[in-house]
Amino acid sequence: METKEIKLTKKDFSSDQDIRWCPGCGDYAILSQVQKIFPELGIPKHQFLVVSGIGCSSRFPYYMNCYGFHSIHGRAPAIATGAKLSNPDLSVWVVTGDGDAMSIGGNHFIHVLRRNIDLNILLFNNRIYGLTKGQYSPTSEIGKKTVSTPMGSLDYPFNPPALALGSGGTFVARALDKEVKHMGLILKEAHTHKGTSFLEIYQNCNIFNDGAFSNLTDKDTKLSARIILENGQPMIFGPENNHGIILDGSSLKVVEIGDKYSVDDLLVHDIGDKNLAMLISEMTYNEELPVPFGIFYKEDKKTYEDMMITQINECIKSKGKPDLQTLINGSEVWEVK
Repeated sequence: METKEIKLTKKDFSSDQDIRWCPGCGDYAILSQVQKIFPELGIPKHQFLVVSGIGCSSRFPYYMNCYGFHSIHGRAPAIATGAKLSNPDLSVWVVTGDGDAMSIGGNHFIHVLRRNIDLNILLFNNRIYGLTKGQYSPTSEIGKKTVSTPMGSLDYPFNPPALALGSGGTFVARALDKEVKHMGLILKEAHTHKGTSFLEIYQNCNIFNDGAFSNLTDKDTKLSARIILENGQPMIFGPENNHGIILDGSSLKVVEIGDKYSVDDLLVHDIGDKNLAMLISEMTYNEELPVPFGIFYKEDKKTYEDMMITQINECIKSKGKPDLQTLINGSEVWEVK
């Protein structure tokens, strides 16, 4: 007897918990999009797992009607790794924030990328500590005035995509909370990638850092302030697509398309070019360049769990299937009489 396939909907992934984010928070848009995309991935509901750390973003598992784990500060990648290695069939999603991942969780973040575990990391970046009431975070811009830096932060900010690339990340991308359609497309791409996918999502904290990304979302400025990366397409942007990016020596430079430069002179985005991806990631805090969004880099590479399973099978083939009690007893056993 054939079992009828149940078609999942967004409602199936919406929990009955009251959402305790501030009204107007960018997290709502991300949650809505994830709930919309999950049913479209063709995965049974019981095979989804959402793991989070600590922070406003880390309330995410409560609002998803699937398996979830609200772990401890910065350690979500470690918990997610254990779950994935124990059950490789799971679709594991890590939800974290700029404080949770880039500060106390920095060590776990870089090593999960290095190992290339097949899971998906969503980093909500609002450039502030929202849950603990507005201290500057590892991604806050230099000079940021907050309750913990009343005269302005002296820290140079972390650049999450650059850190991900430097850690050996095989899928690095960026999205924006208000551009939900574009975010949805990247979420799907992240899912199909075999290996660790890292998606940084700019998210507005309207209480403690309102307007941090207003130039990227306001109608009058966004087309000049950001560039959408498309694989195999020239790096072009502007209200009338009249500006583009060229390589000037070893640096990126904005040019105007017209008499001196044409579309043919522009850099063509290649998601397989890691050197280009590093240059693109460094556009983030450069005020002379637009902020990049889309997939920076993608690479096919063996995953940790696939190599682990191969190693285990090779060991069984050469030494036989182990007996648990024999392993407990060990090879050196003696009796005391």
